[in-house]
Amino acid sequence: MAADHSVPPTISEVAEAAGVGRSTAARTLGGYGYVSPELRERVLAAAERIGYRANALARSMSTGVSQTLGVIVADIANPFFGGVVRGISDASRARGFDTLVLSTHEDLDEEIAATNVLIDKRVDGIVVASAALDAASAGHIEQARSHGIPVVLVDRAVPGLDLDAVVVDNRTASREAVAHLIAAGHRRIGFVWGPPVAERPRRRRDLIDLASRNLWTDGERLQGYLDALDDEGIVFDADLVMVGEKTEENVVREVSRMLATEDPPTALFCTENDAVTGALRALRAAGLRVADDVSLIGFDDSSWAAVMEPPLTMIEQPTLALGVRAAEALFAVIDGKPAPAGRYTLGTRFIERASVAAPRKR
Repeated sequence: MAADHSVPPTISEVAEAAGVGRSTAARTLGGYGYVSPELRERVLAAAERIGYRANALARSMSTGVSQTLGVIVADIANPFFGGVVRGISDASRARGFDTLVLSTHEDLDEEIAATNVLIDKRVDGIVVASAALDAASAGHIEQARSHGIPVVLVDRAVPGLDLDAVVVDNRTASREAVAHLIAAGHRRIGFVWGPPVAERPRRRRDLIDLASRNLWTDGERLQGYLDALDDEGIVFDADLVMVGEKTEENVVREVSRMLATEDPPTALFCTENDAVTGALRALRAAGLRVADDVSLIGFDDSSWAAVMEPPLTMIEQPTLALGVRAAEALFAVIDGKPAPAGRYTLGTRFIERASVAAPRKR
């Protein structure tokens, strides 16, 4: 039989080429039922010879297994999520699974649509960095579970949702970073990348309450900042907390506002990469130099941070390990291993470089 086809070869043609019945070819190519090693080898060789490719959707409908994991992240262009996805993909490939990745731009409606796509694709499990703020806004995740698709959270937990979650200890990492600034002599420390609200909370308890009702990672990092201030008896100042849209442009505006106050910050704690780059732009526009004029620590180390002048002190997250651990947690559920939902918390690494110095005397 010639391998040149104007249309894709069928299972019947594979069966004919292998000299076996169609049911034997179907079981072999579909990965279900028993086929002797000799016949399996003959069918697979015939399939390769005539250029047969399995229809993954049809196979998943007949076997209930697609050998595919779905991954939903906030921004695939973000190096952090790129590392997480690579970890998931590496762990999945080792199990013979493919990975289907969807990016949502931190938009809950897009996340809901992405979840529906993965349900329709009949994936075997989903790893999601969810934008849902609580269980009430996570109906799409429960919908996936109702279809028999296990779900594991990565990077951020969703309060009230009884699922495995693989995260880092954001609160401790932030507390230690701000404590480092305090140890260097800083008392006026700006928190960059705060609650996405227009009106600035004036009271500390209102800020904490607001943070608890926003993205989990944001709230944890803000709480770590406040913990470090409390440890040293430093009075919280709402003017040193950024509010508004979580965009680099708004970071520039908010940091510029802080720098223009009567008692400006001598240090900045930036909790995302875009917060770091926006802060750097604001400092440059104000004619200020990192370390010499304003110290800076960023959350989520990147390769460019080490080649800045001066090199930036950063918190490094174990992106690959997060992805691998999330995939392992998902495979445990897929394999039917009984265990209550848990939170798997990984540590971060504080990388001290040269962007922190003692505050300048005024």
